[in-house]
Amino acid sequence: MQINVNTDNTIQKHQGLDEHVEAVVQSSIGRFGEQVTRVDVHLSDENKEKHADGGNYCMMEARVSGYQPIVVHEHAVELHQSIKNAGGKLARALDSALGRLADKNKHVPVALAMDEPDVDPLSDKHLTDS
Repeated sequence: MQINVNTDNTIQKHQGLDEHVEAVVQSSIGRFGEQVTRVDVHLSDENKEKHADGGNYCMMEARVSGYQPIVVHEHAVELHQSIKNAGGKLARALDSALGRLADKNKHVPVALAMDEPDVDPLSDKHLTDS
């Protein structure tokens, strides 16, 4: 799984930030490693100029083979908290999406007795003539 970290001009990108993001992504969705080909992480501080809290923004987009991209968003006071929360949201979204996909693949329609030409659909009901 490839992990790409992108920041805007309000976040100073450094090696420690990249390592933190990769650790959070691996711990959150590492079990989906075979299905997820790439995760793009976008970080920004939407309120940096305003000096207000809660503007740290994290968006994670997981590319899943054979499925639409899965995107989650998170705002928090601390940047590290927004990354952690987005990782949890992404894990839940992947659980849901890939669970539905697995259920869809496992679903096999049950053949009805009436679909078979030589079988009487009432033969197993033990009905008696009265």
